Amino acid sequence: MENQKDLGFALPSENYKFIAIGVAIVILGFVLMSGGAAESVHEFHYDEIFSSTRIVIAPLTCLLGYAVVMFAILKK
Repeated sequence: MENQKDLGFALPSENYKFIAIGVAIVILGFVLMSGGAAESVHEFHYDEIFSSTRIVIAPLTCLLGYAVVMFAILKK
């Protein structure tokens, strides 16, 4: 057993910081997608549901977060 390596973390600590930042960006994207609930069943708020924030900005934010996580995993 003396020729076994030190079993530490798989990635350096800098990579874990990037992963945490990426996860935070993904969570921000999902928060931007949420909302738009009506107070009554008979109400429909077209502007809240189909806003550009929910349809364009939030998914792009999630994709950016996933890209940051992938970068952090693949970075040497």
